[in-house]
Amino acid sequence: MLRPRVRVIRALSFVVAASALAGVRQPAGSSLWSPSLAAQAQTATPSPEQFFGYRMGADRKLATWDRLLEYYRAVAQSSDRVKLVELGITSERRPYIALFISSPANLARLDEYRRLNAILADPRGAAPADIERATRDGRAVIIQTFGLHSSEVAAAQTAAEFVYDSVTRDDGEATRIRDEVISIVVPSINPDGTQMIADWYMKYVGTEFEATPLPWLYQTYAGHDNNRDGFALNLPESRNLARILYREWMPQAYVDHHQMGNTNARLYIPPYAEPIRPDGDPLVWREMAWWGAHMGTQLEAAGKTGVVGAAIYSGWGHMGFHWITPFHNIAGMLTESASARLATPMFLHPDQLRGGPRNLPEYAPQTNMPSVWPGGWWRVRDIVEQQKIAAWATVDLAARNRETVLHNMYLKASRQVERGTTGPVKAYVLPAGQHDALTVRKLVNMLLASGVEVHEATAQVIVDGRVYGPGSFVVSMAQPKQALVRWMLGRTFYPDNSYTRERDGTPIRPYDMSTDTFGEFMGVRSDPVGEPVPVASLTRISEALVAPSVVAPSAPQGYVLDGRLNDSYRAVLLLLAKGIGVRRAQVASADGSVRQGDFLVAPGDVTAIAARAGVPFAALSAPFTSETTTLATPRIGLFQRYRGGNMDEGWTRLLFEQFDVPFTTVRDADLKAPGLASKFDVIVLPADSLTAMTGEDPPAGARGGGGGEGGEGASQRTTPPEYRSGFGADGVKALQAFVEAGGTLLTFGQAGDLPMQRFGLPLRNAVAGVSAKEFWSPGSTLRVRYANDHPLAYGMPKEGLALFMSGSQVYEVTSTDRSQDVAILATYADRDLLQSGWLLGEQVIARKAAAVVVTQGKGRVVLIGFRPQNRAQTHGTFKLVFNALMVGR
Repeated sequence: MLRPRVRVIRALSFVVAASALAGVRQPAGSSLWSPSLAAQAQTATPSPEQFFGYRMGADRKLATWDRLLEYYRAVAQSSDRVKLVELGITSERRPYIALFISSPANLARLDEYRRLNAILADPRGAAPADIERATRDGRAVIIQTFGLHSSEVAAAQTAAEFVYDSVTRDDGEATRIRDEVISIVVPSINPDGTQMIADWYMKYVGTEFEATPLPWLYQTYAGHDNNRDGFALNLPESRNLARILYREWMPQAYVDHHQMGNTNARLYIPPYAEPIRPDGDPLVWREMAWWGAHMGTQLEAAGKTGVVGAAIYSGWGHMGFHWITPFHNIAGMLTESASARLATPMFLHPDQLRGGPRNLPEYAPQTNMPSVWPGGWWRVRDIVEQQKIAAWATVDLAARNRETVLHNMYLKASRQVERGTTGPVKAYVLPAGQHDALTVRKLVNMLLASGVEVHEATAQVIVDGRVYGPGSFVVSMAQPKQALVRWMLGRTFYPDNSYTRERDGTPIRPYDMSTDTFGEFMGVRSDPVGEPVPVASLTRISEALVAPSVVAPSAPQGYVLDGRLNDSYRAVLLLLAKGIGVRRAQVASADGSVRQGDFLVAPGDVTAIAARAGVPFAALSAPFTSETTTLATPRIGLFQRYRGGNMDEGWTRLLFEQFDVPFTTVRDADLKAPGLASKFDVIVLPADSLTAMTGEDPPAGARGGGGGEGGEGASQRTTPPEYRSGFGADGVKALQAFVEAGGTLLTFGQAGDLPMQRFGLPLRNAVAGVSAKEFWSPGSTLRVRYANDHPLAYGMPKEGLALFMSGSQVYEVTSTDRSQDVAILATYADRDLLQSGWLLGEQVIARKAAAVVVTQGKGRVVLIGFRPQNRAQTHGTFKLVFNALMVGR
């Protein structure tokens, strides 16, 4: 059963339309950030308790996003101390809002304060008097976000009370905060999930299924992974937040309010524990400790116990919003409260409380947790009170120290410019003429969306003895965000030291990945250069690059699409859907105008498709009579389960939508229904454990498959029967029959266990059961050789990278009787495999297969041992997915 379509909320009449943010012209004299000239009607601002009929965090109560949005509308209509701005829409088309809270005088001058803030965030070219004025006359800017992880239910409830207090309190402290601070509140980063979780929870309150986890992803595509999108910005929610956080407002501090497990500390506050990711300005790390100390002081003063800092969460985390902001020169922080059971209270005995990772060895008083919570009932209301105190402390510190935090912003930015100017790497150059030129442009656009300055070479330049042609992109390090540039484009090595190893030498898993080098994920070459690139040869890119969609004016023989371009596959699928014939060249032409793997398009009107896909259609110079494969529209089934959903499935779904891949979502019943081979050409199993897919208990003593993302651990017994997942032995048999009848089964990562263990494939996973001391690669880019003369690797470079994560597989052929049935598509290099990240025991996988295809009956199984589409970020390996989807006739 698919969940019902979510009701679309109409944009509110009083908010700024999303089109305004996209550049649609506003009425003369108006401003995006300034209130309209019409005075707001002032009425009594309702408290959350008055509006909802209960206190936020009350047992077994959750406000839906629909109602919360109504509440924020009511607050904005009743008070001149708050301005509600619609920043855009969500994945499910809900309004995505921010609340600007300050004094009426400040709100009337938002444009001016934004300009002053921009001077401090990037002081290049500003006169000393400008810096002094911005520091003296500016206002501290604080952004706080709530409700990112929707199953962490308290934050979306907390936001309502925090907003109410910020708007209505009239004591000296609150007045000072409104006078000195522009407090920007995003009351839910994930409104869709806030609605989903509340609807789900309230439906089952008082039943045997109370507090059971949501069966599907609570963000349409990403689920819990939505905070891993702080640099790729694939999700509309991420793009909405990034615009104000990275470009338009650049706050001095940013806090994201979360929840964590429930058996150790009651609340984590800044600063982070070791190790930290270096290269940010040291002042930003000191500021986090400063803000955290103020939070801790206020929490202890309020009698809140079990509050810990400098523990649990390391300073080297994923590049989500609170961990990436230090490299934007923002004190990026999070709070993490102990969880209840959604909105249901839970009771904990003292002996159920224990220490946690990183600087919390015991659940006992220590310098970073001087008081301990004794146990007892734990409620969402407890979390709401904690988060309110921490949120209030954040704006309070900024108000008390406004000029200091503003001056610090200037110091961080100017010092980072100086470091970039004098450091060994002066710039990163993205050379022209790369393997997939359109993907290079997408990387440039990502950097621009993050507020990074990028230039394009207008003439040939010679730097470090290397020649770079016109069209190369140059990202100078002499800019305030040079640390972000370094982590996005520079080779990265995760620390291997006492902070990252247990006493016995066992490596400690990074919080997420050991590298987030986005250029490597995208398959884009970026060269660090040690001398400045001549400015005279550069022009600054002022807006997002638009992909060329040039169509040859005359093409009587048809067109050629470059098979090395990811976007060519999108164009092909659009062409096939329109009924325009497409063939694929199996060999190159003698004159080199057609490469092996290029697409040959029949004559016709392709203008609209070229514009949509953003690819050039070159004229075919002469009839191509060599061997080709005629392509047909593929019938693709993408497997989706319940049990919390599978994030890898969600990201795959997003990728398919981005590239116009036609697909049908299939569930357990669909797989077991008769005639699977008559309905689909390809079935895709995203990375997942065998247990999660089949619903079967693993064999006694079996090693786990590394799955469990997005809720695999949820008990089937506590889930309503219609949402229990697992296709069982019948589903396995159906998939095997599908392959043997001529279908293609495509698996990512640990999903390869299913065909390997149940179909009798002549393969084994070379890293299964290997200890972390013997082999370890937690989210690293590794060097791979691609068999790009095989149709399943067409368009790939001969040598490239693959992203190896927990659960990735490495293949060895186990049967000489069936060796001929196996073709190796990608092989790990002989030595020096690591490009970025952390790798131990490279000899375990050197010269072994990273991706294979196995003939089985009339069909085939394509096993890609890593995640080639991970989080819709790894553009460099997307073609492995697309090739497996191509169907010939």
